[in-house]
Parts: sequence; structure tokens; C-alpha cells
Amino acid sequence: MDERYMISNVRLSHDLAALGLGTGQVVLLHSSLSSIGHLVGGARTAVEALRDRLGHDGTCAAPTGTAANSDTSPHYRAAVAAMTAREVVRHRATMPAYDTETTPSQDMGRIAEHLRLLPGAVRSAHPLTSFAAIGPQAKCITDGHARDCLLGERSPLARLYDADALILLLGVGYDRCTAFHLAEYRYTDTPPRRTYRAVVDDGRGREWCEFEDVDLDAGDFAALGADFDQTGVVRRGKVGRAEARLFSLTAAVDFATDWFASHRSPQERRTL
Repeated sequence: MDERYMISNVRLSHDLAALGLGTGQVVLLHSSLSSIGHLVGGARTAVEALRDRLGHDGTCAAPTGTAANSDTSPHYRAAVAAMTAREVVRHRATMPAYDTETTPSQDMGRIAEHLRLLPGAVRSAHPLTSFAAIGPQAKCITDGHARDCLLGERSPLARLYDADALILLLGVGYDRCTAFHLAEYRYTDTPPRRTYRAVVDDGRGREWCEFEDVDLDAGDFAALGADFDQTGVVRRGKVGRAEARLFSLTAAVDFATDWFASHRSPQERRTL
């Protein structure tokens, strides 16, 4: 690889500072490592640059959700689509149980997974929509993630809202903006609901849990984000080669709450 195209920790830190990331902030990160370019040190360098910018008083969080341990997820439906009934039974019996300490995050990116594995990082206990965080507010953010509350008022998203956190979209679009889901709990008193199931291992052995919660739908997040982008509160720039956006989580959730109220019917059933 030609060194002219390699991106260093120093370059990344400079770009993050130019975007507005600074000491003591609380940040929820959504990221794509490959979009940054050829980053020397990979995910480790990306996390180091973020933590350097935030300093000892800053906190970084990221979604570390899992789907392979649920039989009510799109991941499961795709996996069993061509199976016989007997094969489905065997598959379900061998699905990996969620363990807060050891289960890797899925489809959340290498940067989020590296953050999860850092010494001192903590992770919420939800078997489907966990978050990992590191920094002085990490425990406050991740504690108390209720099993029957995927991304609502008893989830890390609500704690991040209370902490006036920022959202950093690093090489990803608004369709990946998990915080918009919090608005799905707020835009109406009667949001659509459905049943979720997951297999967990909380130290007492393998068991299935079942609960009802809001029927989450990210299908209109890109359109929502395009409108939010026009509000003037989003800082945009390049971090490495990645397009990046930095904005207030509170502003995003409040905007999304109003947007859903005018663009969604509370009685619509979702398909996720």
C-alpha cells in the first residue's frame, strides 16, 4: 500500500477535532471502518483516536446488538427459509445463547466490536439490542437495560438522551441511526407492538425469554434523516475518507418524534 494513501491516528484525530469532537463529550458511535480508508492499525486506531479526542472525562458508546440468538428476527427467518421442519428444530436447539461478556456484536462494525472488547468497557444485558460503552458515564448508560425494552425509556438510548450525548455517524447513513428508534416509543401513546424471543445464558444455563415491545421499523430512517439534515444542526465533514456527521442525540430524537407523528400511522404494523 502506497504510504500516501495511509491514514494515521494523528490524521484521524485532526479530522475528528475539525468536525467538533472534543474533551468531555458523550458520543454514540455508528461506524464503517472500511469507509475511512486504509487506516494504520484498523479499528484499534479508530477507537484510540476517538478516545484521545474525548479525553478522560469523555464517554464513547456504540450499539453491539445481536440477532443470531433470536427466532423472531430477520436473521433467523433467512437462516431457516430453506430448512425442513426437523432441520428448523435442530437449528433452534443449537442457536448461540446471548452472554453479555462473550457474545460478539453482529453487523455493527469492527470499530464497535473493538470498543466492546476494551478493558474497562461495559455492556448492557439486553439479548437483542445491547450497547457497549467506555468512560466515566459508561456504567450509568448501560445499567438497567430492561429485557422488555429494546430501545425505549429503559434502554441506554434514554440514558444517552438524558446525558445530552452526541451522535457520530462515521461512514454510515441515517438508516443506521439507532437513536431514531427512541422516537418510536414517544411519537404516540399506542405504537405498534409485537412479540420478541431470544435465547440467553445469564449464568444459570440456557433459556428462552419472550416479551412484547414496540414493533421497531427503520424503513423510513433514510427519509427522516434527509429532512433532519436540512435543520442546520448537523455538522458534516471528512474523517479520513469517510463522510461524517456529528449532531445532538436529543435534537435528533425530538425531531424524529415530531416527524413520525406527521408521517406514520400509529396503527400500521411493521415488518421487522
